[in-house]
Amino acid sequence: MKHLIRLVLLLTGLSLAISCTRESDGPSDGIDRSANLKSLGSSAEDLLSDVKFTSLNIEMVYVEGSKPTNEAISKFQTFLEQRVYKPDGINISLRSVASSGKAPFSIEEIVEIEKQERTAYNAGDEIAVWIYFADGSNEKDENDKFVLGSAFRNTSMVIYQGTIQTFASRPRSPSRATIEAATLNHELGHLFGLVDLGTAPVSDHQDPENQGHCRIDGCLMKASIEFGTGVFDVLEGSGIPQLDQACIDDLQSIGGK
Repeated sequence: MKHLIRLVLLLTGLSLAISCTRESDGPSDGIDRSANLKSLGSSAEDLLSDVKFTSLNIEMVYVEGSKPTNEAISKFQTFLEQRVYKPDGINISLRSVASSGKAPFSIEEIVEIEKQERTAYNAGDEIAVWIYFADGSNEKDENDKFVLGSAFRNTSMVIYQGTIQTFASRPRSPSRATIEAATLNHELGHLFGLVDLGTAPVSDHQDPENQGHCRIDGCLMKASIEFGTGVFDVLEGSGIPQLDQACIDDLQSIGGK
């Protein structure tokens, strides 16, 4: 039975087409960053298959006090192993950085933080993903709608730990680890190009009212937004939603499991 978490939050993938040819896109240190500065979903096949890249390096960066739980990281790795072909392994590293002091964040400010803090880029047959756990919220949050995380560019995402920690502390809310893992898996789905953000759907399952999301009830990629209540509604235990078959078919069509 599928588990469904209805979040009074907006899980969204933001596509930023950012040129990699300008000097301002990174320091002049000889590292080629161009392959990691592309549009959202454009590296879906590279992330999923072993045709070009046989290993995956995930760099998790957090501000002190915003470190993800070990349980969430473990569930995230399990989700990766279920969906990607990387015979030479999946490595997840974790390190802390100083606060930028810019919360609440615009996505442009997150991009600037990535320029300063990211160290892992594609190299040889290894593809790299950068995940930033921010010590605050998104600047577009409203009283009844919040952003948990955003996927941007082809190998980058941000998780708004300030928002997650606030809601996890409320009575009858899912655990912090469950919210973190659900958000990580959802945003990874956007890096995989779901739904129709770089990976063409095999069947018609896009949500016409929420771009980049699935309309099938219970799917991890469904955008469940409710206005006015301001709480989480956990329908079945503490389980994390799974991808429905339509989304799995999309991933398998470009080399995923």
